[in-house]
Amino acid sequence: MIRKLALVFASAAIMASTSLAAHAAPCRDAKGKFTKCETVKKPTKCRDAKGKFTKCSTAGANPA
Repeated sequence: MIRKLALVFASAAIMASTSLAAHAAPCRDAKGKFTKCETVKKPTKCRDAKGKFTKCSTAGANPA
């Protein structure tokens, strides 16, 4: 019973460490050193005077 419990805790620790390493991988260069991660910009949504979503290139559209 204790062996099974230890196995469960060990596998959970391994899974947690691999998920953290996968998250940090994009922020490293080819040599493995940390670099500044690029942030992904969300597309800007604009609304017209009535509050409906429109293209930002239309006249009178304001960013929401």
